Amino acid sequence: MSGTGRPDVVCVGETMAVLSPPDAGPLAGQRTLALTVGGAESNVACSLAALGHRVAWLSRVGADPLGHRVLDDLTARGVDVSAVESDPERPTGVYFKDPAPDMTRTYYYRRGSAASAMSPSLARLPLLHEARLLHLSGITPALSDSCAELMDVLLVQRAVPGPLVSFDVNHRPALWRHRPDAAQVLLGLARAADIVFVGRDEAETLWGTGKAEEVRDLLRPARVVVVKDADHGATAYTEDGAETFVAAPPSRIVERVGAGDAFAAGYLSTAVLEGGGPAQGLRHGHELAATALATRDDVPA
Repeated sequence: MSGTGRPDVVCVGETMAVLSPPDAGPLAGQRTLALTVGGAESNVACSLAALGHRVAWLSRVGADPLGHRVLDDLTARGVDVSAVESDPERPTGVYFKDPAPDMTRTYYYRRGSAASAMSPSLARLPLLHEARLLHLSGITPALSDSCAELMDVLLVQRAVPGPLVSFDVNHRPALWRHRPDAAQVLLGLARAADIVFVGRDEAETLWGTGKAEEVRDLLRPARVVVVKDADHGATAYTEDGAETFVAAPPSRIVERVGAGDAFAAGYLSTAVLEGGGPAQGLRHGHELAATALATRDDVPA
C-alpha cells in the first residue's frame, strides 16, 4: 500500500499456499505442482488494490517459507501486510486444486494453522479503526472458536465502530463438518453487516430461501443485500427499498474459484468506495468476475 494516510479497506481472513496442476490435469497424476497463494478475503484485497484503492490485509501466517510467500505475493500486488502476525509454532495453511471437466475440486489442509489462532485481540489493532471499510467472510468463523469470537466482536458487537462492514457469506460445508450451527452462525453475522454478499443457491442450502427477495427479507436489518444467482445475474437490495438487477454477461468459464471474490471487489469499489449506484456496482462486479472465470488463478492478473 503505497503512500500515506488511512486505508480504504482492511480485509481480514486466512490466506493459504495453493498447489495446483500446471497443465490443468487431475491432481493424482501430477509429478509437479505450481505454487501460488489464495484466500477469499485477500483475493478481494488484491483486486481492490489493482483498482487503485489503499488496501490492507490482516491475518496470521506461519513463520515458514509458505508464510513468506503469502506476504511477498500480496505485497507485490500492492496490499499492505505490515500488521500481519507471523507465528513460530503454527504453520501456514495449504490447499490443493484438483481440476476436472465439470469443476475444480479443492482439498484444504488448514486445521491448526496460524490463521486459525486469530482472536478478538486483533480488534484492538489501530489499522482497523483507520479504515473506511472492513471486509470479512463466513469462512473465518468456521476455522476455530477464537476465530468465531473474533467475527462476533467485529460484526455483532462492533468493537471497531468506524468503518462500514462488508460480509460475504462464503459457506464452505467442509469447514463446518464438525459444527452443526453453520446456518445459525452465518445468519447472525450476515444480519449484523452493513453490506452482505450471498449466493442464492448457498442461501437456499443454509436457510431454505429459494428466491432472492426471500433472502433479502431474511437478512434484514443488513443495509445492503446483494444476492448472486450464478450465471443469471445479481440483485442488490438497498435500505431505501430499491431493488436493482443486472444480468451476468456471457463469460468464458475456465474455473470458478475466485469469481465471487472478484465480484465483491468490483461492487465494493464502484458502489461503496467510489459512491456509484448499485447498478454500476453490479456491472463492475460482473466484469471482474468474468476475468476471474477466464483464468485458473484465484486472482486474475
